[in-house]
Amino acid sequence: MKIIYLTLLLFIFSCSDRHRKNEMTISQKYFTIKKFVDGDTFWINDGTAKGIKIRLIGVDTPESQARFGNPEEYYGDEASYFTKKILLNKRVRLEYDKDRTDSFGRTLAYIYLEDGTFLNEKLVKEGCAQVMTGKPNVKYSRKFLKLEEIARTSNIGMWQN
Repeated sequence: MKIIYLTLLLFIFSCSDRHRKNEMTISQKYFTIKKFVDGDTFWINDGTAKGIKIRLIGVDTPESQARFGNPEEYYGDEASYFTKKILLNKRVRLEYDKDRTDSFGRTLAYIYLEDGTFLNEKLVKEGCAQVMTGKPNVKYSRKFLKLEEIARTSNIGMWQN
């Protein structure tokens, strides 16, 4: 009985280690941008015809277009342009939090450029996004909240008078 139990435990641990290694490989890979939607959503080229739709975790940029019953919002065009300018002709790496997808099937990620730029953070810092934290994806929520407060009190981006 002990041998069966130990064998089972070894199997479970080896599977979870393999899963962690696969996660690490995915997060270390860089992708090109396929298509832009707005300031916090875009598609990456993963080698498939469709690509993967990415939604940035922890941030919300104003809507740049009226769609899905939501109106175009103040500073939406600027936030969308800011993201496009940063990502155009660049490669990005994805970092995941607890939940990997949202209710719309979009992949949720923190985004890093090859030069180390942390896109989610930069959008908040530059006043192009406000913090939108939803459990369980809260890894950088405190950091983002501090940066938003600085952007607000400094009248940066969408927080300008």
